[in-house]
Order: sequence, then C-alpha cells, then structure tokens
Amino acid sequence: MTGAVEFDPDSLRYNEAGLIPAIAQCAETGDVLMMAWMNRASLVKTLETGKVTYWSRSRAAFWVKGESSGHVQDLVDLRVDCDRDCLLLVVRQTGPACHTNRRSCFYTAIREGGEVELMQPEG
Repeated sequence: MTGAVEFDPDSLRYNEAGLIPAIAQCAETGDVLMMAWMNRASLVKTLETGKVTYWSRSRAAFWVKGESSGHVQDLVDLRVDCDRDCLLLVVRQTGPACHTNRRSCFYTAIREGGEVELMQPEG
C-alpha cells in the first residue's frame, strides 16, 4: 500500500453525459446489490454526507438511495477501478436494494439457456 493522496473527482473518466457507473456491494456479505449512475456532484454529495446519492437519468435529478423507501445505503468504502471509469461503493444496506423489493437487483441468472429467478421479493 502506498500513502494517501488527495482525491480529485475530476480525475475520473465520466462518459459523454458526464456520468460514471457505480456498483453497490454489501459490506457484510460481498453481494453485488445494484448498479446506478453518478455524476461529479452526486459523488461529492455522497462523500460529504456518507449517504449514497446517485444521478437519476430519467428524472435528471439527485437520487438519495432510500430517501422515499427507507432502504438507505450508507457508504463504508469508495473504490475506483484501474481505468478510473467505474466506481465500487461498499455500502451498509438497510432493507432491499432493488425497487422490486429484492435484496439485489441481480436476482435472475441465465442457466442452461433459461432464465432462473434466484430470490423472491422481501416481506
């Protein structure tokens, strides 16, 4: 490990829309929970508050995860991939991460040519 250097959000490689993919991973289990988009401002807001804030492309607005559902994501660790074009958010997830009320958005698998549901909605 090397010493820490100051993090500059402008050092990341955002796409042409100014967005970067962000993968949320459960700190306790290592499970991949979801993928969403962040822009520079939502990333800075996440780092300032510790509450994961994405950029909603459909609403063109900040989306604080769990703001309406109560299924919040508290940031535990933020990691940047080697190409600096994708983020890994290690989070403490309260409740389901998926809008379908499942623990993970990745609840289906393709196996032997068929799609298999791996988990049911919670509650």
